Amino acid sequence: MGLVTFWPAPHVQVPVHATVTLPGSKSITNRALILAALADRPSTITGALRSRDTNLMIAALRAMGAGIEGEGETLTITPPTEFTSAMVDCGLAGTVMRFLPPVAALARGDVAFDGDEQARLRPLGTILDALRALGLDIDGNQLPFVVHGTGKLRGGPVTIDASGSSQFVSGLLLSAARFEQGITVNHDGAALPSMPHIEMTVEMLRRADVRVEAPNDPRKAQTWTVAPGPIRAVDWEVEPDLSNATPFLAAAAITGGEVSIPHWPRLTTQPGDVIREILVRMGAEARIFDGVLTVRGPERLAGIDIDLHDMGELTPTVAALAALADSPSRLRGIAHLRGHETDRLAALATEINRLGGKVTETEDGLAIVPNPLTGGQWRSYADHRMATAGAIIGLVTPGVEIEDIGTTAKTLPNFVELWEGMLGGPGAGH
Repeated sequence: MGLVTFWPAPHVQVPVHATVTLPGSKSITNRALILAALADRPSTITGALRSRDTNLMIAALRAMGAGIEGEGETLTITPPTEFTSAMVDCGLAGTVMRFLPPVAALARGDVAFDGDEQARLRPLGTILDALRALGLDIDGNQLPFVVHGTGKLRGGPVTIDASGSSQFVSGLLLSAARFEQGITVNHDGAALPSMPHIEMTVEMLRRADVRVEAPNDPRKAQTWTVAPGPIRAVDWEVEPDLSNATPFLAAAAITGGEVSIPHWPRLTTQPGDVIREILVRMGAEARIFDGVLTVRGPERLAGIDIDLHDMGELTPTVAALAALADSPSRLRGIAHLRGHETDRLAALATEINRLGGKVTETEDGLAIVPNPLTGGQWRSYADHRMATAGAIIGLVTPGVEIEDIGTTAKTLPNFVELWEGMLGGPGAGH
């Protein structure tokens, strides 16, 4: 292990006033990369996020034979005549380890997958067993594993329990038009987490002229069908990552300041959009004008009782807000976060309590009673959203030091620059 480094979280005693321009969405970028690599002709992606997770996806698709040109946010993707054998490094990226095995099924030859040590614990049996049921030969049930591609996959109906991650459904749907019989995915199990991410997948497939039948009310019907056929090339424009925006908006809410984020989409399938409603319920103002979202913080932040089942990725930000509010909060519907990058519920409770907070884990979430917080070390568990939650608390709590702030590079490579810039670097203030 290398030396553990701690970043002294910036602390302010005045309201934050800033405009913050954020890079593109990881979720959209990695889906667009896969659809472009499977498409019928070359296409471009503009506004692509460049971060560890997206660079791993680019490297993997290149290794399998796709042509991907461009160093910055604009990429040109040329689909391969056929995918080839390759070694794929998944890092800690759920989108890489769950979206690429179905693509690897279309390769001629073996595609070997591995990743970071922590990634070897992440559950993958659901997607690998589903692919086996559709006719694929795979060695292994978690990382490392090997897909024995034959250049084609039968496809057809498959039943899975995707309650551990919506990525199992998305991963199967993204490549399915290229399977001989397409696919019918039937989810049988507890409620699906992060439904908006599956809606994002369906919407993007439809934009690529793929025929998808999706349930109108996903809480009841749980079946998705993708018809076989070509995936049309689309020139994708990637929206900013709205979940990455949440710590910056939280900064306005907890300091009684004002933060604006340009290019906020009017209509979006990103779960991060719900932050607007959450902040309003906690007492802030949020308005969109001319594509710019502006949040103004209240004098006193109210607690919240909310079911975050469909937007679990917002939990670290909301927990940090709740710890700084002036009345108790309950965050519900998020038992599945125990299987994220880390057990996010235990991690949030442990770290907030270490600074003097009063957080208890419930069966499906967290109960948070505000208590005066003091400085100290905040561990990030190699989890980007844990690190940014610590930064939010550090903003109004002097002396918070965050372990391994560099882990934010997973989805937001220049977090520290953007955060420090918001607090008075170039372009801050009015």
